[in-house]
Amino acid sequence: MKRVPAVVIWAVAFAYVESSLVEYLRALYYPVERGGFQFPILTLEQFQLMGDEHVRRLLIELGREASTLVMLAAVGIAAAENRREAWAHFMISFGVWDIFFYIWLKLFIDWPQGLMTWDLLFLVPLPWVSPVLCPVLVSLAMILAGLSVLYFERAGRPLEVSWTGWGLIAAGGSIVIASFCWDYKNIMAGGMPAPFNWPLFVAGFMLSGVTFLRVICRAR
Repeated sequence: MKRVPAVVIWAVAFAYVESSLVEYLRALYYPVERGGFQFPILTLEQFQLMGDEHVRRLLIELGREASTLVMLAAVGIAAAENRREAWAHFMISFGVWDIFFYIWLKLFIDWPQGLMTWDLLFLVPLPWVSPVLCPVLVSLAMILAGLSVLYFERAGRPLEVSWTGWGLIAAGGSIVIASFCWDYKNIMAGGMPAPFNWPLFVAGFMLSGVTFLRVICRAR
């Protein structure tokens, strides 16, 4: 638990770096005089028409997003003494990073306008799109889950998750990701986001959440 403040500070600082870079990219490709960042987003064909330099920049952006996950996982491993703690610190750092990413952008460019503002979450391997509320809910759940794991570690009663439990948690997470990617063909074609698939998101969120709560109840 004593390493949590350091992980949180790192995640807040990393969110600043990420959000500042996003601010630069939006100023370049979605300037304020043209309405700022909004859907429909630029398509691959539009990047190709702009020239090889812009296609190269898009590929660099894909690599940056993948590297973000590597960095979050690495800090979790560095702060941990076992695999459970590594997962816990990863979840805490991811959740704090994601929430402060939006906080910094709000301070920088007054975006998002609200929790129901649409956002392009990730580009790897497909575009992830949802209202801002969804990743914020997922991030809050990850922070609480990570803190719970560390609490039971400190109490000398590590949380034991069966293979079935891991499968259900992973299935729930996959369903949540599927809800983000549900409209990817339309987004990649340069369309406006279709109504978000809330039933799919809620089903995945609840499946992972309820499974984890059952693990905690057994530990108690």
